[in-house]
Amino acid sequence: MNMDNKAVLVGVDGTDASYKAVWWAANYAKHAGLTLQIVCAYSLPSYAAVSFDATYTALGDDAVAHTDAQEILSRAKAIADEQGVDASTLIVTGDPSSVFVELSRNYNLIVIGNRGKGGLAERLLGTTSSSLPAYAYCPIVVVPFTDDSDQILHLSNVITKVVVGSDESKWGLKALEISAEFANSWNAELTVLSAVPVYGASGGMFSMAPSKEDTDRIIESYLDDLNVRVEPLRRQYPNLMIHTEVVPGSAVDTLTQASSENDVVVVGSRGRGGFTGLILGSTSQGLIQHATSPVYVVPRKYVEVAERDMGTLPTSPADVPSMALEDIEGVQQVEVPTGSQQQAEEIDTAIDPFRRHDEAQDGESQTDDSPQTDESHPQGDQK
Repeated sequence: MNMDNKAVLVGVDGTDASYKAVWWAANYAKHAGLTLQIVCAYSLPSYAAVSFDATYTALGDDAVAHTDAQEILSRAKAIADEQGVDASTLIVTGDPSSVFVELSRNYNLIVIGNRGKGGLAERLLGTTSSSLPAYAYCPIVVVPFTDDSDQILHLSNVITKVVVGSDESKWGLKALEISAEFANSWNAELTVLSAVPVYGASGGMFSMAPSKEDTDRIIESYLDDLNVRVEPLRRQYPNLMIHTEVVPGSAVDTLTQASSENDVVVVGSRGRGGFTGLILGSTSQGLIQHATSPVYVVPRKYVEVAERDMGTLPTSPADVPSMALEDIEGVQQVEVPTGSQQQAEEIDTAIDPFRRHDEAQDGESQTDDSPQTDESHPQGDQK
């Protein structure tokens, strides 16, 4: 990866979903050699209600709110510390949607957890007009907590498979470049997918179901174009294993299904169809609400602003001019103590019981010197 002096920022609101985002962000920051900052926005009633007494928001007790935010940050720091990452902390007052957009100038990556309705995730992902993935100046990773059946998802600390949705827009091309760099940094396999709405989907090529011959012909044509787009990356990363695939159907369905077989899904966030259009659709129906692995979004503003300022596509988030924290209204740097190891272990159990199960099994096998076997569990075998 491109090692810049910018950091990774992760938002936390006291929910298990946000602590899971902290775990993922710390793991990524450690791997990439970047520093980590954790931010808590405490002035939202729905935000505070997730784990602390929210009555202070109605009473306007800012001091109590500030204290509770510090406690959330302390616990989040314990999660990072457990992975050997020393994180700094920020508090945001007011509506975080606009503040996070300004903050995004300063980071390589912003990570947020997604737990559905309520809390920080809904504020940052909830509407097209204020969606952070649409307007941020750096890439965004949305980390899922549960699947559509409310089953807690297991995340691995090693990324081995990455998938990217590819189209010919400049946002889609940038997502392709980033996915290759990302996969190469983890020594992971990369699958490049292109979806073709042949029939039945919005913008489908045929009003009636086409013959198998017509479908095969279209897919072959798309695959030829896809391989042309991918060829420069094969030369740039000769050791990176790249697979290309064209799938008939919708982009949302294609990548949502692929998320169950990959550790990270990469997608652009601008366009009127295909992969770059799906992020700006209804988030209740889109990829970020249904994916079972983290979704890495390349925002439209990240590409547009850097292109406008420098006349070319940005090579990395470091190309986007930073903004001093003191110039961003509502942002305060705070020093909080790191939470206890017991707190970290309790949170670990809540955010990923499968990992604790695996560690217990490993410990038992080492104690009795028995051969190690692969124990499968509902989500762990997917990652």
